Amino acid sequence: MNDVYPVSLSGELDPHLSRWLWLVKWLLAIPHFIILVFLWVASVFLWLVALFAITFTGKYPRGIFDFNLGVMRWTWRVSYYTYGALGTDKYPPFTLKDADYPARLDVEYPEQLSRGLVWVKWWLLAIPHYIVVSFLQGGPGLRNGGLTFVLVIFAAITLLFTGRYPASLFYLVMGFNRWALRVFAYAALMRDEYPPFRLDP
Repeated sequence: MNDVYPVSLSGELDPHLSRWLWLVKWLLAIPHFIILVFLWVASVFLWLVALFAITFTGKYPRGIFDFNLGVMRWTWRVSYYTYGALGTDKYPPFTLKDADYPARLDVEYPEQLSRGLVWVKWWLLAIPHYIVVSFLQGGPGLRNGGLTFVLVIFAAITLLFTGRYPASLFYLVMGFNRWALRVFAYAALMRDEYPPFRLDP
C-alpha cells in the first residue's frame, strides 16, 4: 500500500528571519491579496465547470486543473510569507506557475476521476475533515484564525525576542497547513483519494 498522498506541500524555514518584518507583512502583501480575490472568484466558477466536466467525462479539464492549482500555489506562497507560517522573508512571486520559492505545493493530475463521487466528496464525505480544519484554521478559508494562527503569532513573538523561530513549532504549523491543503484539494475535486488524518507529509 502506498502511503504517499498525491498532494504535496513543503516549506523551507529561513534561518535568518527578520525579528520585526512580520509586523508589516500584512501591508506588504496587499497587492497579492487584491489579485488573489479575483483569482479565487475565477477559481470558484471554474470549479463548477470542472464538476460538470467530471460528471460527463470522468476527467478534470487539464487547463482548469492547472489554473486552480496555480491559484492554490499562489495562495500558499503568500500564506507562507505572511501569517499562515511566517516561514520566509522572501517576497512571493506573482505567478500561477511552480516557482523557485521556499514554499511549494503540487497536486498530481488524475487521469481519471469518479463520476459519482464528485457529487458527494466535497460536502458530505469531507465533513469530518472540515470539522478538524475549522479548528486548525478557524474557518473555510486558509487564514481566518484558528490554532494555526495562534501558533504562528506565538512563533512571531518568540522571533521578536530571541531572533529564532522554534523548529518544533514550525513543523507543527506546517503539519496543520499540510492537512488543510490536502482537504482543500480533495474538496476542489482534484483527487478521489480520501485525505489522511495526519500532519506528516
